[in-house]
Amino acid sequence: MLDKLYDEAARLAALDRYSILDTQPEAQFDKITALVRTVLDVPMAAVSLIARDRQWLKSRQGLSVCEMPRDASFCTHTIQRREPLVVPDTTLHPLFADHSAVTGPPFIRSYLGIQLTSADGYNLGALCAIDLRPRSFRDAEIRIMSNFAALVMDEMELRLIAQSDFLTGALTRRAFMTEMDRAWSRFGRQGETAAIVLFDIDHFKKINDSRGHAAGDAVLRAIAACCAGQLRGGDAFGRLGGEEFAILLGNTDPREAALAADRVRRSVAALRVDSLPDLSVTVSLGIAPLTSEVASLDEWLARADAAMYAAKQSGRNRCCADDGRRLERS
Repeated sequence: MLDKLYDEAARLAALDRYSILDTQPEAQFDKITALVRTVLDVPMAAVSLIARDRQWLKSRQGLSVCEMPRDASFCTHTIQRREPLVVPDTTLHPLFADHSAVTGPPFIRSYLGIQLTSADGYNLGALCAIDLRPRSFRDAEIRIMSNFAALVMDEMELRLIAQSDFLTGALTRRAFMTEMDRAWSRFGRQGETAAIVLFDIDHFKKINDSRGHAAGDAVLRAIAACCAGQLRGGDAFGRLGGEEFAILLGNTDPREAALAADRVRRSVAALRVDSLPDLSVTVSLGIAPLTSEVASLDEWLARADAAMYAAKQSGRNRCCADDGRRLERS
């Protein structure tokens, strides 16, 4: 079996499971880096995650950049070992003496990095403390940092647990918005296209009223399973509330998004719920591609919502795109 320190594909898959790269700052992580800065009396501290070709900072104190190339990162060396990386004087260290952040701003002189290790044993990144003066980090300080690193992983695990809707297994609204935020970041950084498909169940209230809430729950679970089975590797599926769901289609142009939405519509229309064999269910879908005209995540979602409302108004069991174009039922 390949040593987990060297199984880069598995390490990246473990990191991806946490769905944390390119997300917004969160107070629980910032509290930890603030504590590191105070307790260790250092000017800079960060929660650093190492992606395929870059270092990205989930939280940072005293650092102006949120990402950098992986090969320019101190923390990429931290994840290649099992013990903390302690560098008392960077100018004397063979790996860092000629580093641009040592010979130039911010003139890093000492570094302490503790691995952020997933439950299945992969080093995802590091909690690091950085000083502008040479210093020998004491054993007690290393133990404190190790405890803080464990807290970071606890917070990442809690985020993971909170991502799934208990009834359907879909992403929660918060987790889905996080995926939208990541797609937004990729669009801005790399120009990677994306689209969201927003839909809800037609006449769902009638199902609850006439068949009971247990039947309604069965319909929600069946539709969620139907949609999840059609996702590609880079897609995301979430329950935004009640009977409303959304699909995030990564690396997708408007035409592909329209085709994907109509596949979902037809699949749901053909679906039969095991406990309700006589019940037919349909959905109405709104499609919103991510373009340079979209000013915010809220606007992106609002465009999909308006398109979904148009699908409802024009007869249900159909798709409408953000430009108002209706896709006829097939």
